[in-house]
Amino acid sequence: MKLNRLLLIIPVFMAFGCENQLDLSPVTNLTNATYYKTADDARAALGACYNAIGNLDPNIDITTTDEAIPFLTGDANRPLLWRYNLTPANSLIGTYAQGYRGINRSNTVIDRLPGIPMDETLKKRYVAEAKFLRALHYFNLVRYYGDVPLITKETTSLEGLEVGRSPLADVYALIEADLKEAESVLPKSYPAAETGRVTQGAAKGILAKVYLTRAGTTANSPYWAQAAAKAKEVIDLGVYDLYANFADAFALSARGGKENIFEVQYLTDVRGHGLGRNFGVRQALIYPSGGAGIARVSPSLFNAYTPDDKRKAVTFITSYVYNGVTTNLSVTDPDPTKAVSFQKLWDKTAKTSGGEGTSIPVLRYADVLLMQAEALNEANSGPTPEAYAALNRVRTRAGLTALSGLSYQQFKEAVWLERRLELTFENSRRFDLVRTGRLVDAVKAENSFSRNATIQPFHNLLPIPQNDMDANPKLVQNPGY
Repeated sequence: MKLNRLLLIIPVFMAFGCENQLDLSPVTNLTNATYYKTADDARAALGACYNAIGNLDPNIDITTTDEAIPFLTGDANRPLLWRYNLTPANSLIGTYAQGYRGINRSNTVIDRLPGIPMDETLKKRYVAEAKFLRALHYFNLVRYYGDVPLITKETTSLEGLEVGRSPLADVYALIEADLKEAESVLPKSYPAAETGRVTQGAAKGILAKVYLTRAGTTANSPYWAQAAAKAKEVIDLGVYDLYANFADAFALSARGGKENIFEVQYLTDVRGHGLGRNFGVRQALIYPSGGAGIARVSPSLFNAYTPDDKRKAVTFITSYVYNGVTTNLSVTDPDPTKAVSFQKLWDKTAKTSGGEGTSIPVLRYADVLLMQAEALNEANSGPTPEAYAALNRVRTRAGLTALSGLSYQQFKEAVWLERRLELTFENSRRFDLVRTGRLVDAVKAENSFSRNATIQPFHNLLPIPQNDMDANPKLVQNPGY
């Protein structure tokens, strides 16, 4: 099932009430009394859940970390985000409402499908898929905002919108329960026509990341062992592997491939999802014509790659040719037409302009290997042979030498660096810096282009957007905002 936020292959969905709160009813021109009657209705409702998953904004991941520098003209909210002049009114922190729209769609499926007469095995699988997607939304929300309202039933009226924030432990309990049910029900793989659906491996892999996140900076946390064990379960499925070439993981032909455990799949040659040329060189004459860039690569990220790292050329645009003339790009030149930029997710086969991109990785096999390596090192107070094997598989694919003989701290830092180099532009950096307690220091260290970020520890959480605060009087803003 190809998933696309722009050219929908499911019915058009609407919200009754305010769109920046919750999506109260997912089906146009049909009421809940007349819908959810057949297996086709169930499939369409689940399609709406998949349609809501592409809600992680790379503006947040790369601009609030040490990964990128926004071009300082254009949307004024982006430089404010980058410098941490951050208020609840900033329009680029709107993932809160998007997450709850997705949650409500999942709740609708979970609540309504049991009453539909259809194949029971398929019904159970659909509910498990919806629970995975609900867990994924909640996981993103707690990592961005901390305590959030816990809503587990379909919201069908405005009265259901005013809900206070639940303790983090309660939200994580639901996340874990949903993912455990999903991994017990979902298949290892699907026929080609169903490519893009959630698998057992995706549920296990996200659960490993949940445990990794919950372990935080606590050396003796039991979550480290749980993360390592769950990552091993993904590996032991025997379904996934690394492509021999790093670039192949992002090719159009790799959708649903052996390395891409879960991804948001976009149709090619479509405008507007913002992960293709939107992160290219600004106002430069690059194919098909005219740059659409909004951010440039930071010197600290670009220089973290050694010359023999094969990922560097795949990840960044360092030069381009137009009309036979080569233009070399720089991480220090202030001219936006001369800025090194991102290209890893840019679909260069597209003919239209305006943000064409390949699929967005949510979980790749390389990520699972690095999670296993980090968790084993923490659980055993030092690297094990299995931890080295996992880390070195990622490194050697990138053309780097295998590591050995490292102390606990050296291995930890090696994994942190490898995650930065491997997962750049995949909505991973901010989450990694926050969970390991390094966000403030990393942002202060990347001070190129006179950033002078006013970051403080409370910035580990984002502010709840002001529109959502205004819509729900039971919400309490995060400290510092």
